[in-house]
Amino acid sequence: MYKALADAIRDAESQGTSLAEVALAAEARDNGRTPAEIRAVLMRALVVMRSAIDQGTTGDLRSASGLVGGDAAKLRSSTAGPLAETPFRDVLIRALAVQEVNAAMGVIVAAPTAGGAGVLPAILTGLAKARGVSDEKVVDGLATAGLIGAVVAERASLSGAEGGCQAETGAAAGMAAGAATEMLGGTPSQVGHAVALTMQGTLGLVCDPLGGLVELPCVFRNATGSAIALAGIEMALAGITFAIPVDEVIDVMGEIGREMDVRYRETAGGGLAATPTGRKLAKERLYQIKRSDA
Repeated sequence: MYKALADAIRDAESQGTSLAEVALAAEARDNGRTPAEIRAVLMRALVVMRSAIDQGTTGDLRSASGLVGGDAAKLRSSTAGPLAETPFRDVLIRALAVQEVNAAMGVIVAAPTAGGAGVLPAILTGLAKARGVSDEKVVDGLATAGLIGAVVAERASLSGAEGGCQAETGAAAGMAAGAATEMLGGTPSQVGHAVALTMQGTLGLVCDPLGGLVELPCVFRNATGSAIALAGIEMALAGITFAIPVDEVIDVMGEIGREMDVRYRETAGGGLAATPTGRKLAKERLYQIKRSDA
């Protein structure tokens, strides 16, 4: 697989093909599977993603701590706010839904991680519905997202414990932005700018889960991460470019993660987890979980 997104973009442009096709060819070459076999795996992942969205929007799920659940359904039924009945609102609903399923120990696709798993399915399936995009094109999007994620993993990190939430929700947002940009007709170069425009907006994002549980603020950061991805997609498809090359943006994310105080890297020692209310909620909810397990 590629170690630089610029190399994949160059190959796609020189071959007159998409980043999805470049990604499928590289994966086939590296792992001895045919592109058709890889696409079948991605289609199964898409089915799981949609199932999680459907399950999460019922409003019946609650996490073990009781802190998370029902908000995707609440947002879906609300007619208030300026985004009602828009694709933007639908994407936010989908992101919350997947993360509520995750918090309730349901089945999701960790893309790229469980903590950031709501962004990619929300963006791809939400925009596919809004624009009438075929499942085959969505699968192409998943292939492109996989390529982007592999480069991020190679150059920086996909772990909140290593790089903060910028490495989970931030990476997921970049993957989703690039994948959706291509899915909606963007060029390989525009994909790169979409990733850069999105990830620059998440640099420094800390990982501070209350009580160490992947619930608060993780669930809601998937919605805000999706919003940042939508901004990146809009700008890239409009022809806006980012002056810093995408691989350099990814490198900076890795650098910030390495230098980030350990309190802000999934230890629940800082950020929202260390606020008075955060500590109080964590103590109460963790006690309830222990009692229920007894």
